[in-house]
Amino acid sequence: MEATSLPLSVTADWLEDGNETTGNQFQQPDWQVALWAIAYSLIILVSITGNVTVIWIILAHRRMRTVTNYFIVNLAFSDVSMATFNTLFNFVYALHNDWYFGLGYCRFQNFFPITAMFSSIYSMAAIAVDRYMAIIHPLKPRLSSTSTKVVIAVIWIVAISLAFPQCYYSVTRFYYPRTVCMVDWPDDYGGKHQLSYQFAVILLIYLLPLLVMLVTYSLVGQSLWGGHIPGEATDHYHSQITAKRKVVKMMVVVVVTFALCWLPYHIYFILGSFNRDIYKQHYIQQVYLAIFWLAMSSTMYNPIIYCFSVSQNMKQKTTSPFFLQVSVRGGQDGIAAHTHLQSHHDTQSELIKPSSMWKGNVD
Repeated sequence: MEATSLPLSVTADWLEDGNETTGNQFQQPDWQVALWAIAYSLIILVSITGNVTVIWIILAHRRMRTVTNYFIVNLAFSDVSMATFNTLFNFVYALHNDWYFGLGYCRFQNFFPITAMFSSIYSMAAIAVDRYMAIIHPLKPRLSSTSTKVVIAVIWIVAISLAFPQCYYSVTRFYYPRTVCMVDWPDDYGGKHQLSYQFAVILLIYLLPLLVMLVTYSLVGQSLWGGHIPGEATDHYHSQITAKRKVVKMMVVVVVTFALCWLPYHIYFILGSFNRDIYKQHYIQQVYLAIFWLAMSSTMYNPIIYCFSVSQNMKQKTTSPFFLQVSVRGGQDGIAAHTHLQSHHDTQSELIKPSSMWKGNVD
């Protein structure tokens, strides 16, 4: 049997390829350890503070509990969970090349990151589809609050199912004087099972949802920026279009940031699948720590993006950049058809908005 690791799991192959040795070639000077510790601590602090704030703002205010905001809550929960339960432990393991946390947490760490990332990216995909339906097909039925919760539950069920093999085949091995956490695939001669699973994971939690979001936001962008606005359109109609453009821009920034943060991580494991010798290089520890930091940093950017987007459009009378509320008087104004017809589902899909800016009814 071959011990392997996969994207998002705690196990890094460069940690495993030294199994035949009794030493630890990946020792770092104290100043370097301190710098990495500060960098990773920043992720944990900002991610927990920002995402918990977003969750509180939405759940503590009944008017904020809209369909799209439920997906934003799920996205924030996934991010804060990743920062809390994965970042620190994976960092310690990568830093010391020794697994201190037992078999139970080894299984959890090889399982949960895939689950959380699946939930994160499919929450973003759901928001993209919601924006598409709101702007391109405003008169079609929309998800109810109950249906949205069911969709979120299905996302987590599928995520758990996808990540389960990582948990099931996780093991710890003791190679004096250290312990290694790994995924040990049965009868995996030549690593075929591991490689197939790895590419399936990358396809399902990265490429496929990004393709969905690329298509939906392209169509939305074509409608919002490429369509002709009637000359007799009211100022209110123009303000609705402008507001929708700002929301779409914000979500596109969220998606692009996520994609860029995780791209080097996936490339790292793909290259390693075809050339495992790179994991034996002395510099690979620093490469992994940098790539893993970039991937984990994706958990802290969304609240910053929300805050920046809101503060850029707030009037001076608003005192807090995080004082957000939702417009509940409608807002799906039929951009694609250039009409003022509205659906009775309009109030279910509002995004986070600043109270002083959205006096109109836009989403």
